[in-house]
Amino acid sequence: MWVILSILLGALCIGLLVWIWTQRQALKGAARQMKQLEETDSTARLRLAVPNRPAEELLEQVNRLLELRREDRALWLDRERSLRQQIANVSHDLRTPLTSILGYLQLMEDPSLPERERQEYLSVVENRARALQNLITGFYDLSRLEGGEYPLERESVNLYTSLSGLLAAFYNDFTDRGFDMTVELEENLPPVWADSGGVLRIFTNLIRNALDHGRGKMTVRLYREGDQIVSLFANETDELDSEDLPHIFDRFFTSDKMRTGRNTGLGLAIVKTLAEQMNCTLTAQLEAGLFAIRIQWPL
Repeated sequence: MWVILSILLGALCIGLLVWIWTQRQALKGAARQMKQLEETDSTARLRLAVPNRPAEELLEQVNRLLELRREDRALWLDRERSLRQQIANVSHDLRTPLTSILGYLQLMEDPSLPERERQEYLSVVENRARALQNLITGFYDLSRLEGGEYPLERESVNLYTSLSGLLAAFYNDFTDRGFDMTVELEENLPPVWADSGGVLRIFTNLIRNALDHGRGKMTVRLYREGDQIVSLFANETDELDSEDLPHIFDRFFTSDKMRTGRNTGLGLAIVKTLAEQMNCTLTAQLEAGLFAIRIQWPL
């Protein structure tokens, strides 16, 4: 009897030792997998070679942490690439007017330069300096907006008054550039709860964007849609394509692929940031060469 019990106990001990050895090997294998994942940045998941419910639950949590780490790393890499590109774009956009200014200043040093040409060069220098000032101001304003350092004071704002006044101020700019204007501003609209300065900045940037990149037909509408007021700016353009549309409001995006300095890509980024901070819905469409930006202002 004792012999049988001894044999059974011995077999049980051997089985337990084998189980412990296999579990230990399985955990070692999981550790090797984790090391390989670290070295290769693989998206594979950790698995046990033999069943073990508690260890499998632990590995499941480890897998989730690994997935979160991969997502954070991918996001960090995207931000790093974006930041590098933005720095390159800013550097290029600053160099373009600066190089032009320095070049014309050198030409103006020529004592034999006719006065008429000297005045023309001076006008070019002034325009390039203003472009540089606008770039720096736009970058500063966008940084303040995104950093929460640009306070918006909400009040009742009459969009009809704001937009009609701006369109009147820019009327000569549109006519001089040959735009075929269609303006439909609904009167007696209720005021919206917004920042008056932010509203003017949004409308001004949209008008300047149309002047810089639009041509032919230009439509500006203001109307009520349910419990919202909608402002619509639409113009013909041949500078954009469907691949550009998702990036229209990105910081430093520009349809000027050669970055000649005509556009810094900050105007629409400021429009987006201001609109979002005033709880507006902003959308852009491109159809049959007609580019439209639509803003829904909540009442």
